[in-house]
Amino acid sequence: MKNKLLLSGILFLGLVVGCQESDLDKLNPNGVAVENFYKNGAELSSAVNAVYAVAKSNFLTSREWFFLHDLRSDDVAAGGGQLETPRNQILLGSYTTDNGVLGNVWAGFYRLIHRANATLDLSEKVSDIPAADKARMLAETRFLRAWAYFDLVTMWGSVPLYKNYVTSVEGSLPRSPEKEVYDFIIADLKAAQEALPATYDAKNLGRATKGAAQMLLARVYLQQTDYANAKTELQKIISSGVYGLVDEYLDNFLEETEFNKESIFEINFFPSGGNYNWDADGNGATAGTETVRTQEYSAIGWRNVIPSNSLLNEFEKTATGRDPRFAKSFYVTGDKYNNGNNTLTDAAQNGNSSTVDGQTMKVSWRKFSLMYKTDQSYLTGGINQRIMRYAETLLAMAEVENELGNSAEAVKYLNMVRARKSVNMPPYPTAAYPVSNKDQVFNAIVHERRVELSGEQIRNRDLLRWRKAGKLKAEPFTYFQKGKHEFLPIPQQEVDNNPKIEPTDQNPGY
Repeated sequence: MKNKLLLSGILFLGLVVGCQESDLDKLNPNGVAVENFYKNGAELSSAVNAVYAVAKSNFLTSREWFFLHDLRSDDVAAGGGQLETPRNQILLGSYTTDNGVLGNVWAGFYRLIHRANATLDLSEKVSDIPAADKARMLAETRFLRAWAYFDLVTMWGSVPLYKNYVTSVEGSLPRSPEKEVYDFIIADLKAAQEALPATYDAKNLGRATKGAAQMLLARVYLQQTDYANAKTELQKIISSGVYGLVDEYLDNFLEETEFNKESIFEINFFPSGGNYNWDADGNGATAGTETVRTQEYSAIGWRNVIPSNSLLNEFEKTATGRDPRFAKSFYVTGDKYNNGNNTLTDAAQNGNSSTVDGQTMKVSWRKFSLMYKTDQSYLTGGINQRIMRYAETLLAMAEVENELGNSAEAVKYLNMVRARKSVNMPPYPTAAYPVSNKDQVFNAIVHERRVELSGEQIRNRDLLRWRKAGKLKAEPFTYFQKGKHEFLPIPQQEVDNNPKIEPTDQNPGY
């Protein structure tokens, strides 16, 4: 049985952002007021764990977070015909300010930030633990807060920047400029790096590490096209000796091979076979929760989301066959599953077909699916959500080296990813991807990032970055309106309940 980081939640006052003012007057008589908490190391540890609990909650990585990222990318298409209206609106670009998925993810991140701010601001009186332990716990909290703000600023642009714990609606804030939010994220991650360890023991796997803070900071710099600083952070990870590529690509998405040497940060779920926690804060007896991803995406589940045709046709065909990552990322009719005991049929895969190399076939997601060891159609699962892994580090280094004028170095990093034992793709240059100049190398980077990292909630951010920098060669969305779809709308619940945000503060086009 895999080790799991067990998170015990604590009760906080209601979240200011996105709440009615009257809600702030209601205290749980069985709970502990925030100001009376944080008296000792045990309570501080519980508070930090409660921040992790929000990260794995229903509003974030166990459900709504991966939907939002995937549906805003060109990696997915509608599958089984049961995609709920708010999700289908995101896929079609027809979302409005009252879209429930957008509102839930926004609220989830601000709940995480609220708990993080309380932990950071009210922990001064904790003095019964070693200073290094306290510093490490606060560094974990800063990392999680930075992760939340990074997703918010990349998807919504200017957002309210709560740097401290807020106790009343009078503490509501207007939107802050993007640069101010990015600067705050950078400061948090630099501070976190100083106190986070390189690794943990088996009982604490899933906590933020120094490498996680470095990789997140590299993402932040890359998103701002600050290639020199991104390279500095990426080089720290590469030079650390902590990480490497696993031989088997599929090990990055299975339950039994979590926390392998390729994993930089992953969200830690309870083992499969338990109950799903619908609490948006991750509270309760099932605070470790599971994820609904395997049920939503799997071939024999609801199959609400399938890989898009453009993604499927991105995988190269060589003299020896298709890129092995295709078969390791997707199930097709005729594949074996459930430990080889069952054969996947067209009839078992509800809904739409795909077109691959001109052929019509049923294709479904294999990544993060429990089908490899079960034949149950509808179930939640405990496969950890990998947020950052070493392959992304190498591909990001390829991008920054190319932008800094070191195209030969960039190709070296691309080929390291392709040379993984279970992939073993021909090195660049190839017939499809010559790499004799910077622009050609960039095309190879775009291709390699897509096939290597497909369905891992990264493509959306890549498209946002390349579009903003003028590097997106072709707009993948027919619905896209310049001046509107670069950012999501501020949720209507925020406009209604935050006195510092007026309807005129809304993002353009909504």
